[in-house]
Amino acid sequence: MAEPESTVINTDVKQKDPSEALVIAVTTRAIFNLEEEHKLYLEKGKEEYTRHQQANQDKPLPPGTAFAFIQAAQYVNKKILESNPAEKDLFDILVLSNNSPESGVRIINSAKHYGLEISKFCFVSDEDSTQYLKSHGVKLFLSADRIDVCNALRRGVSAALVFQQEVQAPSTPLRVVFDGDAVLFSDETDQVFQEQGLEGAVQYERAMEAVPMGEGPLKAFAMHLGKIRKKFSQEKSPIRTYLVTARSGRDMGIRAIKTLRQWGLAIDEAFFMDGAPKGPILAQIQPHIFFDDGLHNIQGARDVGVPSAWVP
Repeated sequence: MAEPESTVINTDVKQKDPSEALVIAVTTRAIFNLEEEHKLYLEKGKEEYTRHQQANQDKPLPPGTAFAFIQAAQYVNKKILESNPAEKDLFDILVLSNNSPESGVRIINSAKHYGLEISKFCFVSDEDSTQYLKSHGVKLFLSADRIDVCNALRRGVSAALVFQQEVQAPSTPLRVVFDGDAVLFSDETDQVFQEQGLEGAVQYERAMEAVPMGEGPLKAFAMHLGKIRKKFSQEKSPIRTYLVTARSGRDMGIRAIKTLRQWGLAIDEAFFMDGAPKGPILAQIQPHIFFDDGLHNIQGARDVGVPSAWVP
């Protein structure tokens, strides 16, 4: 696979080994708030956008939705290296951008301004920049562009769509919330629910209780996150993971718990909401990122200021 048109290695950051690291790729609009600039690009075209970015290259961009998540991942790296300076199983962050390298100077300067540990900036002119994800060993891709996310999922990369919102950076440790069906797990039970209603889905789950559920689009990322978490005792872990699912605990929780056990994926807390809104519990957890396949749940999370990523 060809390298992207231009990859800028950030020499301020110790480069990670992508074969061992948990590589996360974020687009510029996921990590910074570029809504005004994006509007300019759509209305006035690429040249005007480039001119604007060059004229403002020393003005840091405001943080975007995925910013706090990336900062918290950096905190985890710090804690890992404190306990083992030779550890290679770290978060490795790269920025994937459709900007030209000239207009990308502002992106690089903004990352340096905030002290973000980004190892590479990839400036790609191709329409479909997701073709480079596999060659970089990316395990999670966050973008503000739906087509990008769908292309990444088709390529077998865990991916989610972030919606731009004002985000209050929560404190450490890194807190990640996953929905169950169609995110961590496959959507098999969702499909039964669509066809046979709740009663049919409950009966299906009871019949299948001993059979682990299929893998969802974010399973690979969750497993690697779980592997990093296992380096620490539960009390000292700089990572906390949560399952917040619409399933009811009584009828449909057992299979979910058994599946996680079968996978060897330890989750700190699980909430079986039985269809109740997720917003209030998310407001309590204050995660750095919340992954869900339901747009109504994403909206509920955004209403309480929780950074959210939709898995289409």
